[in-house]
Amino acid sequence: MLERQETQIFLTLADELHFGRTAERLRLTPGRVSQTIKKVERLVGAPLFERTSRRVRLTPLGARLADDLRPHVKGIEDAFQRAVDTGRGVTGVLRVGFLGALAGQLLLKSVGVFAARHPDCEVHIHETQWHDTVSRLFDGDVDVQITDILFAAQPGLTSGPVLVAEPRLLAVPAGHAFAGKDAVPVAVLADHPVIQVPVDIPRRFQSDRTPSRTGDGLPVPQGPRATSFGEALALIAAGQGVFPVGEHAARFYPRPDIAYVPLQDAPPIQWGPIWLTTNTSGRVREFVRAATDAAR
Repeated sequence: MLERQETQIFLTLADELHFGRTAERLRLTPGRVSQTIKKVERLVGAPLFERTSRRVRLTPLGARLADDLRPHVKGIEDAFQRAVDTGRGVTGVLRVGFLGALAGQLLLKSVGVFAARHPDCEVHIHETQWHDTVSRLFDGDVDVQITDILFAAQPGLTSGPVLVAEPRLLAVPAGHAFAGKDAVPVAVLADHPVIQVPVDIPRRFQSDRTPSRTGDGLPVPQGPRATSFGEALALIAAGQGVFPVGEHAARFYPRPDIAYVPLQDAPPIQWGPIWLTTNTSGRVREFVRAATDAAR
């Protein structure tokens, strides 16, 4: 059987594929990491890593072992953390964020449920923008936030359950030919410049809101780039482009110079909690549980 530290070293090296970085993460010497891996390989009876002077990579057996071990290790850690949380209670400070008006409403309901359950935990609320939704999680300014779950589509982030899934609308200038229509197909994006989002946000979000091609393969012209949702609305009102939004935008951002038209055949926009995977604390778990219950 593997010891706990042996398992930890193996899985960390499987992630990093670098002995020096693995040693740094675990505060060990590279020699200790190497010795441990050799011991594990002797126990298994076959190499788990291929090593050259330039690279380290998993063997097929090593990759399978890592995939088999990860869920069990996480299950043990989660079980222990739940026991700790139950024994100590949820205290301290939880920093929660939200992106946009709909997320803000979901957040307030979630905070209400969380605060009622854990009155000894102080909650700080922060608003985020497109450009800092992810960076504030990695910087530690925010522990968990409610946003479009596509922001979690990158290594190091975890998304919770979907709290709300809403239909899409196309935001267009009030005098646009589409204004007042019952609905328009997604294919119309090929005929109108689409406002672009910041380049430093996850690619999945960029390709979802500002696709380069329609489903039929037609190129989508690019409009000017906006740094925030408010700026995107201003560019739309100025006639410089159109932009796909969630249904809530018509309620929370009504403007006389913008019309919202339903988009046919477009997948819903999904909102939920996201957080740094390494920051899956008891407070974060309890907040996600409260948000899930509040959304029901």
